[in-house]
Amino acid sequence: MRVVIAPDKFKGSLSAPDVARHLEAGLQRACGGNLDVLLIPVADGGEGTLDAAVGSGFTRRSATVSGPTGAPLRAEFAVRGREAVIELAAASGLAVLPEGLKDATGATSLGTGELIRAALDAGSRQIILGVGGSANTDGGAGILQGLGAKFLDADGNELPPGGAALARLDWIDFSGFDARLDGARFVLASDVDNPLLGPQGAAAIFGPQKGATPEDVAALDAALAHFVDVLSAEIGPRARKAAEAPGAGAAGGAGYAAIAVLAATRRPGIDVVLEFTGLAERLAGADLVITGEGSLDEQSLLGKTPVGVARAARRAGVPAVAVCGRSVLSPEQISSSGFLAVHALTELESNVDTCIAEAAPLLERLGRQLGEQLTNVAYSAQGARALDSAPGKETLSV
Repeated sequence: MRVVIAPDKFKGSLSAPDVARHLEAGLQRACGGNLDVLLIPVADGGEGTLDAAVGSGFTRRSATVSGPTGAPLRAEFAVRGREAVIELAAASGLAVLPEGLKDATGATSLGTGELIRAALDAGSRQIILGVGGSANTDGGAGILQGLGAKFLDADGNELPPGGAALARLDWIDFSGFDARLDGARFVLASDVDNPLLGPQGAAAIFGPQKGATPEDVAALDAALAHFVDVLSAEIGPRARKAAEAPGAGAAGGAGYAAIAVLAATRRPGIDVVLEFTGLAERLAGADLVITGEGSLDEQSLLGKTPVGVARAARRAGVPAVAVCGRSVLSPEQISSSGFLAVHALTELESNVDTCIAEAAPLLERLGRQLGEQLTNVAYSAQGARALDSAPGKETLSV
């Protein structure tokens, strides 16, 4: 029997590769090691995208870049042939802020631009930029600086990093912009559809998560609007049009620079990841798919990883079940999303903090329960019903 395990991370607990490994351990223990198991860690374009790439045959690389506050850090990216995967959070994310201290007005995406340059150095010409968890609200100005552009004030002095400084922007010197970008193609992997500016823009919606006060939000939004004006004068009307494009507000406006200057194509993160992992092709011959993430909730229904995997499984005619830390979905939502059943850690351990701290052994227990069902019946319609009615599981009609 062949089982594909394709989960996302359990945020704050385990990475996607770890989730997959612990589930496999439980399954194999119950089945005497006789299962054919394929591990395919996946993600939705944000944190975890790099792990998904490495799990699909990309080679992990690293480079020393400028972190979100300018302090140097070692950040990873992944390469396969002429294709690269870059996770913005690795260089410019909240998780890599020194001592976790947020700087909404001064944080920069410079390191992400430097990572793109490292990918170009590695021969990459097709670059997937996964965004999410950013510390910056600089409209992607830092990315452009990392690629050779200079942001100058009226006196010809280079601006300091961060979104607030864009209020003093007078012109942008692209003369040193990396010439290799002309032959590069970019994909912006993001589920965020916010524009750059206004009440639904990067500063207003995401700024407070990065420590921005109401006054900071107003100042950042005005600075970003000024950035659009200056960039429009430099490269033409496409810069103004890009500010309104869905996804321009992603990652503190990094989506804006990617769309306006790098001509990036925005695509749903899960679609991009499932494509480069080759999930559809690797489902051939599978009897069961196990997917999941830390929390199954209303947001999961909006194109998050487990639903994307379940849809791919349905197209391949393979039943899919989900594992999660907790689920607040109704049986109807579970069924309509393509899941045969949902298995939550909270059904084994009611204390959420314990579920987070002990996710590894709990996942192995869930894997063992699934494996015990699989040893009794083939995963046919009868096997599906057996798993569906197992103790401690969401009950669905099959």
